Formats: sequence, structure tokens, C-alpha cells
Amino acid sequence: MEHKISVVEEKKAKTKSGGLYLLLDLLGWAADIAAFVFGIIFMVESIDNGTMSIGIGVTLLVASLFGMIGMIIFTCGFHIIQPNQAIVFTLFGKYYGTVKEPGFYYVNPFCSAVAPAKTVSNVATQTAAVNVANGVPAANVTVSMPSKKISLRTRTLNNERQKVNDVLGNPIIIGANVIWKVADPTAAVFNVENFGQFLSTQCDSVIRNIARLYPYDTMEEDSEEKTLRGSSNEIAEQMEQELQARVADAGLEIIDVRITHLAYSEEIAAAMLQRQQAVAIIAARQKIVEGAVSMVKMAIDQLGEEEIVVLDEERKAAMVSNLLVVLCGNKDAQPIVNSGSIY
Repeated sequence: MEHKISVVEEKKAKTKSGGLYLLLDLLGWAADIAAFVFGIIFMVESIDNGTMSIGIGVTLLVASLFGMIGMIIFTCGFHIIQPNQAIVFTLFGKYYGTVKEPGFYYVNPFCSAVAPAKTVSNVATQTAAVNVANGVPAANVTVSMPSKKISLRTRTLNNERQKVNDVLGNPIIIGANVIWKVADPTAAVFNVENFGQFLSTQCDSVIRNIARLYPYDTMEEDSEEKTLRGSSNEIAEQMEQELQARVADAGLEIIDVRITHLAYSEEIAAAMLQRQQAVAIIAARQKIVEGAVSMVKMAIDQLGEEEIVVLDEERKAAMVSNLLVVLCGNKDAQPIVNSGSIY
């Protein structure tokens, strides 16, 4: 049964010019600081002179305090986006919009940028193992927090080598390299938990499913059957199409897939090497015999046509036997010169 991922449609977030709102922010901070300073002045003068302006000072101080809180919230709305980056915003738990164009923007300060699920690095995992072995609580492990900006740059996934069985049941080791990028940051954030791990898992599954449909190699030279070794480009294109179909709902675009490693597994590598060598030796012997037969036929025909020597059938058979031994032998022949009559 095919399972569909619930898709969130992307929309552009409502943004304002960051430069204009930065000017307003600076003016607001200046006014807040001025209110605080004048509030202090009024309170000091009222205490020294005994006037009734202390209420004005208290009002200014309270206003500056609330103004400071408001300005802190106001300042949280500034965001800088570099080329090939995107930010996905939510407002009180609801999808607000996505910004992908580079620039300096001001967004509703109550909006929060959504980041992919946090991941624990390999270094952190190793640190956890060492800490547990040393009696240190696992809570001391450092966890790498992802950036809230989604990178749209082209990336490379070096899929680890994995052992699979080809269509003949032979265990092989295969690895692939995937070039990909995030095409829809909204889908990448909301539709899957962690799009990087999701891509890696789907890549493993695709490689395993396609590798078992083809043999590693064929022993017939003229065979048109697709093999993992002989048709790697065609099979890589098939992997790319299937992988793209699986990760499309996650907002990912597969640019290219290439097989980077392909070999028999260690337990059968030696046997398969001997088999390949035997096939190569047989093919070479066939070529040698074909060439030797044609050369013998040519020699006998030329001797007969030019009447250099007339041989009976018995002598022809002996000549053919000697020439085939010389031409098909593994070592150089040692000629014996007959100084007497051949009869």
C-alpha cells in the first residue's frame, strides 16, 4: 500500500522593509531612553526642591519600562536572509509563510522561525558512550542544534556502502553518491521530521530495491541484458527517478545519482574472480583457435595455388597438426630441421 505524506502548500510571508523599520526601531529606543533620563531628572529635582513633579518622573520611568519591553519585542522582527536561504515562519502554531528572497526584512515579531528537527552528531554519540563508560551521566552530551535558516544550496549525500543481493542471489557491496537540494523549504520542514535523515533512508531503500533487480555481471559477451557493472549509467538514472518520486512530497529535488562503489562481497570475491578469469581464458583460446585455423588454411591454399610443393592428404594432415600445435601453444615452439628426405 502506498502512503502519501500530508502536504503543506507554500505561501509567501508578509514582510516589510527592514531598513525602514530599523529606523523606527532606533527612534523608539531613543525616545525610550529619553523618557527614562527625564524621569530620573524629574524625580531628583522634585526630591531636592520639594516640588510636586515626582509623579511626572514616576510616570516617565514606568512608561520607559513598558517601552523597553515593547522595543525588545519589536526588535525581534528583524531577519537577514542570504542568497540560497529560506526561513519558514509560524504564528501561534499556524503556518504564517516562507521567505526565500535574499534581503533585510521585518516580520511580525510574534512569528517564530521553524527549524528542522535537531540531530545528534556522531561526535556527540561517541561522547555519550565515553561518558557512560566513565560513569558520567549521558545528559552531558553536546547536542548540535540546527539553524533556523533552511539552506537551498546544492548538497551531496555520500551513501554508505551496503551489502545487497543481486538478482542471482550473489552478495555485492554497492554505494552511491546523491546530489540534491531543498526545492520547497516549507514541505521540507513540515512534511517530514528530518529531511536529511529521510533522504538517507529513502536512498538506502532505493539502492537495495533496484540492485536486486539486475545481475552484477553477465558471462556472455554479446548479451544485451542490463547489469550493474555494464549498465551503471542507466541503472543510476532509474535510481534517480525512483528516489525523486519518494522524496518529492518532502520538498527535495534530486539532481543526480551515481554509483560510486560496486564489487562482489568478500566471501565470494575470490571465487568470482576465478570464474571471470576462466571465462576470459576460454574466450582468448577461442580467438586463438579461430586465428590458427584461418592461418593454416591460408598456408595450405597458397602452397597449392602457387605449386610450391605438392602434398598428399597424409602430409597435409601432419602439416595442419604441426601448425596448430605451434600457433595454439602457450610457449614458443622449438623447430627441428630435417636435413634428409621427408619420405
